[in-house]
Amino acid sequence: MMAISGCAAGKAAEVSAQPSPPAAAPPSASPATSIEAAKLRAALLPTPKGMTLAYGPEIGAFGLLKSTKQGLDAVRQAKLDRPECAGAAQLDAAKPEIGNAPAAVVAFSSDRGSITQALIAMPKPAFPAPLPAQCNAYGADVRGTRVMYRTRDLAMPERGDESRAYLTTASGGHRNAEVGSVVIRRGRVVMSMLVVGQKVKPVGLFELARLADQNLARITR
Repeated sequence: MMAISGCAAGKAAEVSAQPSPPAAAPPSASPATSIEAAKLRAALLPTPKGMTLAYGPEIGAFGLLKSTKQGLDAVRQAKLDRPECAGAAQLDAAKPEIGNAPAAVVAFSSDRGSITQALIAMPKPAFPAPLPAQCNAYGADVRGTRVMYRTRDLAMPERGDESRAYLTTASGGHRNAEVGSVVIRRGRVVMSMLVVGQKVKPVGLFELARLADQNLARITR
C-alpha cells in the first residue's frame, strides 16, 4: 500500500489495490516507539468530506507496519524497465534507521479515488532526494499488465522545512489513473501523502498538503 513519495513501482499496486482492514500497532514495537507513534497518529488528517476511513490508523515501527510490508511486496512483484526507479524519491524502509522509526498511517477512499497518509519520526532530519530525470518516464510489468508511468514536478507552495510534490500518470490495461504525491519535512518528522484517482487536480492536492502541514506543525513546535 505505502511507498513514501515519488513515482515508485509501488504505485502500480496502488492504482488498483483495495485498502486493507484496520491494524493495530505491531506487538514487537518498543514502548517508546509506540508512544511516539501515538503522537504522530494525533496529527493525521481526519476523514475528508465525502470519503470513508478505509485503513488504520495503524501505528508502530515503520518497517513493521502491514501497510509498509504491502508496499514493499508490490515493488518486488513489479518488473521495471528502470529498476533504479523502484526506490527513487522515497524513504527506504529497508534501512534500519527508517524501518525502526515510529510511524502512523491512515487511508481514506471514495468512488473517485483514495488518499493515503503517513507520518514518520526519523532519528535525525532526513528527506528523500529528488526524483532522478531517468525516472520521469518508464514502463513496468505489473501482474501481467504493461503499465507506463509519466511523472512531472508540481510547483507546490513551500511547506515545512522541506517539501516536494509530483503528479504521475499511470496508463495500461483497461484502466488509467493519476497519482499525486506530496512529501513534507518538519524537524525530524516526514509526512508523505498519496492521492489516487482518475483525475487528480494539483489545487486539491496542495490544499490537502496545507492541512497536513498545519497538523504537522502542531507536533513539531
